[in-house]
Amino acid sequence: MAPTSKSTTPEEDEHDSFVRQALEQAALCEPVPTAFCVGCILVARLPDSEPIVLSKGFSRELPGNTHAEANALAKFENLSSTQLQSLVSPWSWEAVPVIDDLLLLVDVYTTLEPCSVRTSGLPACADALIRARIRRCIIGVREPDDFVKCEGAQKMKDAGVEVIWYGGLEQECLDAARRGHHI
Repeated sequence: MAPTSKSTTPEEDEHDSFVRQALEQAALCEPVPTAFCVGCILVARLPDSEPIVLSKGFSRELPGNTHAEANALAKFENLSSTQLQSLVSPWSWEAVPVIDDLLLLVDVYTTLEPCSVRTSGLPACADALIRARIRRCIIGVREPDDFVKCEGAQKMKDAGVEVIWYGGLEQECLDAARRGHHI
């Protein structure tokens, strides 16, 4: 009898591809023993269009003790109107694309559950994603309780963000997160 392979949907294949891109971002992160290495991708799903990667980020990429989701959002929010138009060109709507409107069409792919509390005092990533009014958050793996008890996914669900636990790369995402840790 020939081995059977698991059948996947086009959406599952897309999730896999974007979580893998987020893992590539996590690999760029400088490991430290007191924080996770996380990668994040912001993907717009425009009507009648293929998904568009708007921004990428990883932990500690920007100055300060910054997290992947906050960095990807900050980089996206700092795009000029020309840069934004080039990302979503051709733009089929009459008005010029506006960052706040595009965020409503964004799926966030992150290797680790967005934080719900920061010991550094910086804003939590779950709160930033809620404020940005993103559509969905696809998460590679739940944040382990190594540093704090994370409730980011529940916080986003409670705020109306659709949360999807992508089940294909949990171990890879956890290994990436804990890179540099002695656990």
